[in-house]
Amino acid sequence: MLDFQNVSKLLGGKDILKDVSLRINKGERVGIVGPNGTGKTTLFRMIMGEMSPDSGEIIVPEKLRLGYLHQQLAAAGSNVKLIDYVETAGGELPAIHAQMEKIEAQLQTMQSPPDSLLNELGKLQSRYEQLGGYEMRHRAEAALDGLGFTPDALEKPLDAFSGGWQMRAAMVRTLLGEPDILLLDEPSNYLDIPAVEWLQRRLRSFEGTLLLISHDRFLLNTLTDITVELNNARLTRYSGNYTYYAKEREARQLQSEAEKKNIEKRKQQLQDNINRFRAKATKAAQVQSWIKMLDKIKDAEIPEQLHFHGTIRIPDPPPCGSEACRLENVSLSYDGKRDVLHDLSLSIETGEKLGIIGYNGMGKTTLLRIIAGRLAPTAGTATPGHKVIIGYQAQEFAELLPPEETAFQVVRNAAGDLPSQRIREILGAFGFSGDDAMKQCAVLSGGEKIRLCFARIFVNPPNLLILDEPTTHLDINARIALQEALRNYQGTVCLVSHDVEFIRGSVSGILEIRKDGVKRYAGGYDYYREKKAQEEAAANQTASASSASTPASTASATVTTDVNKKDLRREKAARRNELAPEKRRLEKEVARLEKIIEDGEAEKAVLMEEFASPDLNPADIPAKQKRLKELDYDISKAMIDWESAAAELEEFRKEYDAI
Repeated sequence: MLDFQNVSKLLGGKDILKDVSLRINKGERVGIVGPNGTGKTTLFRMIMGEMSPDSGEIIVPEKLRLGYLHQQLAAAGSNVKLIDYVETAGGELPAIHAQMEKIEAQLQTMQSPPDSLLNELGKLQSRYEQLGGYEMRHRAEAALDGLGFTPDALEKPLDAFSGGWQMRAAMVRTLLGEPDILLLDEPSNYLDIPAVEWLQRRLRSFEGTLLLISHDRFLLNTLTDITVELNNARLTRYSGNYTYYAKEREARQLQSEAEKKNIEKRKQQLQDNINRFRAKATKAAQVQSWIKMLDKIKDAEIPEQLHFHGTIRIPDPPPCGSEACRLENVSLSYDGKRDVLHDLSLSIETGEKLGIIGYNGMGKTTLLRIIAGRLAPTAGTATPGHKVIIGYQAQEFAELLPPEETAFQVVRNAAGDLPSQRIREILGAFGFSGDDAMKQCAVLSGGEKIRLCFARIFVNPPNLLILDEPTTHLDINARIALQEALRNYQGTVCLVSHDVEFIRGSVSGILEIRKDGVKRYAGGYDYYREKKAQEEAAANQTASASSASTPASTASATVTTDVNKKDLRREKAARRNELAPEKRRLEKEVARLEKIIEDGEAEKAVLMEEFASPDLNPADIPAKQKRLKELDYDISKAMIDWESAAAELEEFRKEYDAI
């Protein structure tokens, strides 16, 4: 469906693509990953025809509808209403609608319109209906509601909304166009968690070809089944989602490193033999053979580390009281008319890790600023606990770093009398080792700026850490490193993030801000989703029960209970029978992979013994090295597949045993 044939692209003196060939088939769901600045957005722009390759060809079949959500929103006109902007989705519909209006205007001026004009209008109306044109407004309203737009917002002009809300509108507009190929460039950047969940549900049902650039593991793992890595001007295809790609890439890295060691060892052995027997006439032919073999041995290519691969070490927090912060009857209004937060009472215990969730505009950042003491409530009180030291990371702080200062200067300014060596140790803990500590802020990437902000906070260790969208601009590995650091941190954490996996892996409680107030969930993200599902089910059940008939007598109720128990047993038995084939399949798959690993390790051990043998024929070495490489790859791949299959089987057994 989508072919790159020997494509090269040079941009700003840097190779973005170099003689690249790749095919993306119809219906594939592809995650595009790679370090920031490698050209992922340029790749999309070339697919869309907004840029041209310097050489080679990108083949997109004709008559396919392309939908492209840019990272940056293009101007749509100041007077366009939100609903009108979204309703005029891409594809044929706008042109058909315009032609229908033109013909209808002509018909109003005619006493006896010609049949040809009526027939043309009829065909246009049929096509418009076939493409869902008459349902477009209803679909647009439903989609906008799913992304948090209120009904009264639909008639407002588009430019009345912030950039983030305009981006949501552009997303709805792109999706409603029902493209054959959908290209999404960091779609979750401007979304809160409810909107990310809506997008994930919506894209799960998308039937076309999906290409997704994202740092969001939740979207990459749940929406894609192919991963394409862009790095060093090359595209590498992996047959799996992001988790598979990460494991497979690591396995390839380890395999390449092992292969490099074997090659270096073999080269050294040959060189030693050459040096030892070079002067002996009887070994001249053998020496020449060894020299040729040495020349033919190629060095192994080791994939470079793509992302931040250090650890983030958060220092232990100083002791404080049992309560980190208390809010009592807090309200806040920016305009004196509408409360962003109303009559909120909240106690945050020391050691809690709270994730704050809700639609944009519901007051998440406002709540963090009140807890941090950066914003005074218009009513009520916000009181920090005994000996609480606050570390606050605002959304916008990374953009306010003095461009002329170095990373070292930024941390030193916050460190007071701390020795220079200690400042360097702190910078090193956040990925600024050696000369990197002297980089100017002006040249730092987005991820480096965020890490520098953390180093600045932890130079004076806090025991209450308040983070507003800390994962913005961080690549996936840096997000994982921060997630692990927060999980191991002994202090108190309150954070807002749109990254589902980051929230899932770093907090132990959820605070949801809703239109009707604030609700607390005493568990992590998965517990929160489970309880939300139960609440929705209970609400539906209550609505159904309101129309139920009068209860039956005690006797009939007893009979009904017995019947229900029998029905339940039958249902459970039927469900077990349904699950049994899949359970057996998974068990066979796990056993098959274990056999591959066992046999591969056994054969590998034999090969290693043969390599150590003094009787080894040099002519057999290339074939044995090739086989060893194949075994390493097969074992690594089988291990990755086994981990996935074993985890799936474990979950399946839990469900089966529960029934």
